[in-house]
Amino acid sequence: MADQKIDNSALEEAIEVFRADKERDSYVKVMELLEKSIVLVPAIPPKDMDPALMEELKSGRPVKFSRDTKIVPCLLRKETGEQALPIFTSPRQIPEDKKSPMVMAMPFMGVISMVSANQDKVSEVVVNPFTGILVLNQSVLEIAEKRRKAAGQIKTVQLTKEQFQDLAHNRVTHAILPKYLFENGEEGFKTLQREEGAFLLKLYEQIYPKGQKCGSRAEDFSLMTLNLTETIQLTRLDMPDETNKKGLCYRVYAVFKRDTEEVLYYTMVNTQDGNMIGRVMQDGKHEILEPAPDNGAEIEAILNLVEPS
Repeated sequence: MADQKIDNSALEEAIEVFRADKERDSYVKVMELLEKSIVLVPAIPPKDMDPALMEELKSGRPVKFSRDTKIVPCLLRKETGEQALPIFTSPRQIPEDKKSPMVMAMPFMGVISMVSANQDKVSEVVVNPFTGILVLNQSVLEIAEKRRKAAGQIKTVQLTKEQFQDLAHNRVTHAILPKYLFENGEEGFKTLQREEGAFLLKLYEQIYPKGQKCGSRAEDFSLMTLNLTETIQLTRLDMPDETNKKGLCYRVYAVFKRDTEEVLYYTMVNTQDGNMIGRVMQDGKHEILEPAPDNGAEIEAILNLVEPS
């Protein structure tokens, strides 16, 4: 069987919604999810397959074949004589009495490519044919094939060293650091306050390729912690000077509320409209709140956001 870690729960839910209402918008949602999914394709093992590999397949462990191995997918024959390719969104969609000796995990767009190359043999693709069936006919497959080819024509953009540094910086300030603080709470704040720049460089290391380092030094980061009230602790983090340019976060205000153990995370961002205060939510979303005041009035502005009057 294929890797059990495949998670198409959102896709399966979208399919159920479409089967219930048959609305066009529901179908569009299904196809959007499907195009990004890994699906399961039942197949016939090679005749000369090593018995030991066959046992691994039966036990559910993934098996790696050599490049010249020819895998033949199983097909379903319709009453009209045409054949359909079955695919499944998860192992539980395959009834015990319908399981094939082998199941391949493939990107859905890989399935589209395979079907496109065998149009004389496959008339349609059926998703979960034994449970909540969804039929993808020739017209749908043709559209998916056009989208697959169009995606393949998108050129890879090569980032300059400076562009990558900016991307890495915003990744740390907008995602990695807030996620760490949200997940670790007070202990996370203590680690940041204790290790300061050295800790932040460790976060940058998560982004840079092995062997490459962030251009900043630990001493380029400045950190200050204030106990504004008995329950509110604020940590101000000034980023390296070179980050004060359009599109980047140049300062962070992280707040820990002792009474509720709540974490609040605010960013100072240099935008096209000037310096703005933003906020990263616990679900990872970043939103711009209001214009940023002068440096000396920032803490008061943050406190007003933490405890609106």
